[in-house]
Amino acid sequence: MFENILEKQNKKVMLLGNEAIVRGALEAGVRFVATYPGTPASEIGNSFYLIQRSHQKIKNLYFEFSVNEKVAIEAGAGASFSGLRTLVAMKNFGLNVASDFLLPLVYTGVKAGMVILVADDPNCWSSAQSEENTRAFAQLAHIPILEPSTPQECKDFTKFAFEMSEKFKIPVMVRETTRVAHQSAPVKLSKINIPATKGKFVKDTHQFVTMPPRVLEMHKELLEKLEKIRQFCEKSKLNLVNGSPSSDKSGIITSGASYLYVMEALGKLSIDLPVFKLGFFYPLPQNKLNNFIKNLDKVLIVEELEPCLEKEVNILAKDINPKLKVFGKDLLPEVGELKPEIVLRAIAKFTGKLTVGGSTSDSYKKPSISISRRPQLCPGCPYWLVFGAVKKAVNEKKVIFGGGIGCYMLAGLPPHNIQDYLYCMGSSIGLAHGIKKSSNQKLITFIGDSSFYHAGIPALINTVFNQSNPLVIIMNNDITAMTGHQPHPGVEDGAPIVKIEDLVKACGVKNLKIIDPVNQKEFIKTVKDFVNKKEVSVIIARRPCVFVKKH
Repeated sequence: MFENILEKQNKKVMLLGNEAIVRGALEAGVRFVATYPGTPASEIGNSFYLIQRSHQKIKNLYFEFSVNEKVAIEAGAGASFSGLRTLVAMKNFGLNVASDFLLPLVYTGVKAGMVILVADDPNCWSSAQSEENTRAFAQLAHIPILEPSTPQECKDFTKFAFEMSEKFKIPVMVRETTRVAHQSAPVKLSKINIPATKGKFVKDTHQFVTMPPRVLEMHKELLEKLEKIRQFCEKSKLNLVNGSPSSDKSGIITSGASYLYVMEALGKLSIDLPVFKLGFFYPLPQNKLNNFIKNLDKVLIVEELEPCLEKEVNILAKDINPKLKVFGKDLLPEVGELKPEIVLRAIAKFTGKLTVGGSTSDSYKKPSISISRRPQLCPGCPYWLVFGAVKKAVNEKKVIFGGGIGCYMLAGLPPHNIQDYLYCMGSSIGLAHGIKKSSNQKLITFIGDSSFYHAGIPALINTVFNQSNPLVIIMNNDITAMTGHQPHPGVEDGAPIVKIEDLVKACGVKNLKIIDPVNQKEFIKTVKDFVNKKEVSVIIARRPCVFVKKH
């Protein structure tokens, strides 16, 4: 509950990791918050939204649901340039959208502290596209990344990130995963202190204009800044060593949620090993790591997904301890999130200690997944009517169906089974255009209203300009439903702000109809008509989500 986030100082309250990030930002004096809803980061925006609208509204705090992540980070940077501490939150795929602006932002740096929260989703619990690993983004963007493990660390690391950002005038990323974002634990609170000072942008083309040859100087300055940050992180208490030296000269290096699994496994196995817990993933505290591994014979790297840390330790070991045996992905899976039993088995094999019910020689076997119930649309969801009408209107075997990110992605599951591709926000239209320009096949593609504002408009403009003819069905349910019913530019509290039909017309679409899918006869007739048009056609299927408050 967001009320817990606003409790007074010197108390301990139960908070989700995401809620603890909100509290950490408030304690750090955040003034400007922007986000686009995306699970597993959704609770961050939801909490700020509720705070903004409640009787406990915090003075001098601005929050917005931005139209997409790139716009959110641009707005946040503008606030930072004007002297206001800023938090921007997104899921991992939102970072892809924001990266076009983020990379040059790291070059220019910021004025006031700017923290970028990114939530990864190992195992794709809520992110169907890929198991993207944000840690690999660090070296590309040259952006410092912190990895909290617990809700208390989520709060503390967020505060630290603001201070570090302001000290070095650079945006700082806090990277969490689903397990960190959604775990609950007691969090000790400090004072919330939001300053009342008004922002002011001071012109400085030397900092804010990335034109050659200045941009090359910026690159050099960034590398010098990162070396100072590396020296700073060497002294940080965010990197710590637990446990005692082992008789067989072995140790473990880990970070984030993996650290919790390691400590649990060591306890169950009654093993005491030195464990290096990284709070900084980038830049790495190389001297501290060198001191940790220089006298070891073997080390186990426990991390989720790609062996980013394992590769770095292997590089360090070549100079400091060439005989060191580095274990990692030979004992741990590279696909899916780690689980306590997987880490326990890996540590048991690493140490030669038998596990309960099995020998250490047993190879890792991916546990089978039993799905007792498929995801379904909510009872009363208007999408049932849309999919039903489409299936009645066309021969499914002779039509290609495009899908996207949102509730309508369930079109690919029974009983609908009308989704032939699924990638990312807005791509349902972009792909449709390419297929139609390459073939004579009929094509119907779906996109949600929030997705349309996020990334669908440029794709529709491109489709019109380059003259292909898919049928686009915009699922206009007046809400960003799948991530928790957040508002979007089309509607706020049930009142329309921007009319999708006006945007569609402005994109140059001539074949346009707005239909309540309850009117099945008209919907079916229009689908039959529009799917055969020689120009792009759009149906706006307008009916509110069953959870939208009626006015």
